[in-house]
Amino acid sequence: MPNFCAAPNCTRKSTQSDLAFFRFPRDPARCQKWVENCRRADLEDKTPDQLNKHYRLCAKHFETSMICRTSPYRTVLRDNAIPTIFDLTSHLNNPHSRHRKRIKELSEDEIRTLKQKKIDETSEQEQKHKEINNSNAQNPSAEEGSEEQDEDILPLTLEEKENKEYLKSLFEILILMGKQNIPLDGHEADEIPEGLFTPDNFQALLECRINSGEEVLRKRFETTAVNTLFCSKTQQKQMLEICESCIREETLREVRDSHFFSIITDDVVDIAGEEHLPVLVRFVDEAHNLREEFVGFLPYEADAEILAVKFHTTITEKWGLNMEYCRGQAYIVSSGFSSKMKVVASRLLEKYPQAVYTLCSSCALNMWLAKSVPVTGVSVALGTIEEVCSFFHRSPQLLLELDSVISVLFQNNEERGKELKEICHSQWTGRHDAFEILVDLLQALVLCLDGINSDTNIRWNNCIAGRAFVLCSAVTDFDFIVTIVVLKNVLSFTRAFGKNLQGQTSDVFFAASSLTAVLHSLNEVMENIEVYHEFWFEEATNLATKLDIQMKLPGKFRRAQQGNLETQLTSESYYKETLSVPTVEHIIQELKDIFSEQHLKALKCLSLVPSVMGQLKFNTSEEHHADMYRSDLPNPDTLSAELHCWRIKWKHRGKDIELPSTIYEALHLPDIKFFPNVYALLKVLCILPVMKVENERYENGRKRLKAYLRNTLTDQRSSNLALLNINFDIKHDLDLMVDTYIKLYTSKSELPTANSETIENT
Repeated sequence: MPNFCAAPNCTRKSTQSDLAFFRFPRDPARCQKWVENCRRADLEDKTPDQLNKHYRLCAKHFETSMICRTSPYRTVLRDNAIPTIFDLTSHLNNPHSRHRKRIKELSEDEIRTLKQKKIDETSEQEQKHKEINNSNAQNPSAEEGSEEQDEDILPLTLEEKENKEYLKSLFEILILMGKQNIPLDGHEADEIPEGLFTPDNFQALLECRINSGEEVLRKRFETTAVNTLFCSKTQQKQMLEICESCIREETLREVRDSHFFSIITDDVVDIAGEEHLPVLVRFVDEAHNLREEFVGFLPYEADAEILAVKFHTTITEKWGLNMEYCRGQAYIVSSGFSSKMKVVASRLLEKYPQAVYTLCSSCALNMWLAKSVPVTGVSVALGTIEEVCSFFHRSPQLLLELDSVISVLFQNNEERGKELKEICHSQWTGRHDAFEILVDLLQALVLCLDGINSDTNIRWNNCIAGRAFVLCSAVTDFDFIVTIVVLKNVLSFTRAFGKNLQGQTSDVFFAASSLTAVLHSLNEVMENIEVYHEFWFEEATNLATKLDIQMKLPGKFRRAQQGNLETQLTSESYYKETLSVPTVEHIIQELKDIFSEQHLKALKCLSLVPSVMGQLKFNTSEEHHADMYRSDLPNPDTLSAELHCWRIKWKHRGKDIELPSTIYEALHLPDIKFFPNVYALLKVLCILPVMKVENERYENGRKRLKAYLRNTLTDQRSSNLALLNINFDIKHDLDLMVDTYIKLYTSKSELPTANSETIENT
C-alpha cells in the first residue's frame, strides 16, 4: 500500500519516489508542532495515535540536518525533528481547483505571532553562527572539519558520476542473477580444459551488456586486456552482501513498523557445503494481513550454547530487531537438531519471557514430535520414510508402478485403495496420520521396490534399480518395522489433538482445553507400558511375518553382546527398553514443554474471535487470560469495558450478520478501529507461530524457500543470492546500494578499477 504525503500542495507518494516517508510522532507535544506547521485544519482534531497510524510526511519537508541514517540502509529522523519546509502558496495560482488537503487560513494575530517567531529563530541562528565562527578562529582543526562537511555536499565530478553509473550496472546484473537464480560461477575449475579461459556467469553477462551497447561499461573496459576479470570475486562478494542487506532491510522496516513479530526457523539446509538455518519472521502489516517472510540464513553451530548466542546477536545487532517485541518462536528441525534448538528457545525465553515457545502451523504435531524423539532408530526410520517418498516422486512412471501394485493388493477394498493412491501422489510424509498410512502401504512399497529392482524387462535404469534395492532393504529391516508400529500407536493419542491445532480458529481454541485429556491418556500408557508394548510388538511381528521379514535384534546390539553369557534379553524386552519407554516419556515431556502455561493462556484468548464467542454463548473471560499482554495494549485501563462492548456488539447483532470465524476476518472489520485493545490483542495472537496463515498469498516466504532449495544444487547455493531470489518482488534502491558500496569500500581518491583481477592466458 503506497504512502501519501500529508503536506499541503505535495503530491508525492512512496511508489513514485525513493524518498523516505515518516510517521507523525506519538508524542503529543511534538505531534502538535507537526500539525501546526502543516497548516491543515482537518488534522487538528485527530489524536496523535490516529495521526501516527494514518498520516506521513516525506523527507522533502525536513531540513537535511534533521535526517540521519542509523545504518547504511535505514533513514530515520532525529528525536527532535520538526518539519519546516512547506509550499503554502502554489494553490493560489489556481483558486478554483479542488484541494483534498485544505490549508488553514491564519488570522492577523497568528500571522504576527509567526513572523515574530521567525525573527526570533533567525536571531538565534545568527548568534549560534557567530559562536561557531569564534570557536573556529580559536580552533583551526574545527574549521578543517567544517570544510570537510562542505565538501560532502559539493556536486559530483564527471569521474565520480561515471563510477556511480558503472557500479549501478554491476548491481543491476547481480540483482538479475539473484532473481533468476543464476549462479555466479559458470563452471568448476576442473571442468575447464587447461589453457582455456572461460568467463563465469557474472562476467559473461557483463560482456553481453557491453556488446549490446551499454556506453558506461564500454567506456570502462574498452582499454582493458582480454585476460582481465571485469569484477573480482572480492568485489562481487562485497556487492552481494550490500544487496542482501538492502533487500532484507525493506522487510525488516515493515516488521519494525508493526512492532510485534515472531521468529520461525526451518530445517537445517546445506549451503555450499556449510549448514545454515533458514529464518522467517511473522508480522501483521499495515493492511492488517498476517505475513510470513524469509529474512536470511544463519550459520549453524554444533555447540547449542554458541548457537544461541549467535542467533540472538544476529537478530538484534545485525538485523536490528528488538526482541522485546517478539511474541513467539518456533523451530522446525529434523531429529538430530531438535535438542539444540530447544536450548536456543530456552535461552531466548530467559531473556524475553513473552517470546512464547510454540509449535509451527506448517508442521503437523505428530511429525514434529517424532522428529524430536532422541532415539537413533526413530531418526533412521524418519530418514528412510522421506527417501522412499522422494524416490517415487522422481517420475510419474514410478508412481504409476506403485498405483498398479496398490490396485492388486486392495481389490477387496477399492475405496481404501483409491484413497491410498491419491495420498501417494501428495507429500504424505508430513501428514498427522503418516505412520498409519505407512503401515497400510508397507506391503505395496516392498513389492513395488522389489519389482523395480528385479525387473527383467529392463524398464528402469541402473541408478533407479540400485536405489530401489537399497530402499527395499531398509524398509524390510525388522528394526524399521517395530519403530514405525510403535510410533503409529503412541502418536495415535495426539493425532486428533494435533489435527485440531491446524484447523479453524475454534478448533485451536477447544484443542487447548483437551490437552489435559491427552496427557492423562499418555500417562496411563506409561503406567501400563508392559501391556501396551506387548500389543505393539505383537502387531510388529505379525506385519513382519506377512512380509516374510526375519525377526531379530539389531546387528550392532548383537555384536556388542557377543561372549556375554549372562544376557538373556529378548527382542520384545529390548525394544521396550530402547524404543517404547523413551518414546512415550519424551512425548509426554515435549507436550508439557511446548504447551506451557503462557502458551495455553494465549490460546484461551482466541475466545475474542466472534465465532468462538458464539459457541461459548458469549459467556467468556478473555480479560483474565489477556493479562500477559497487558503491556501491549494502547489503553489497558479500559480493557474490561471494551471487552464488554465487544461481546454486546456480537451478541445483539442483526440476523443477517455472520460472526467472523477467523482472526483475519476480525482484523479486517470496518469498525475494528473503535476497539483498539481488541485489535492489539488479535494482532499479537495472529502472529503466534501455532496459528495458520489464513490467506495463502501471504505465506510466500516459506513456499519460495522450499522452491529455491528444491531447484538449486547444493554447491551452487548462495545465502546472498537466495535472499534475492526468494524476495524477488521486494523493491530495491540501486542508488542506496551504490552509495553504501562507495561509503564502505571506496573513497573519492581511490575509485575501483576495472582490472582488479587478472587471469593469465597461456
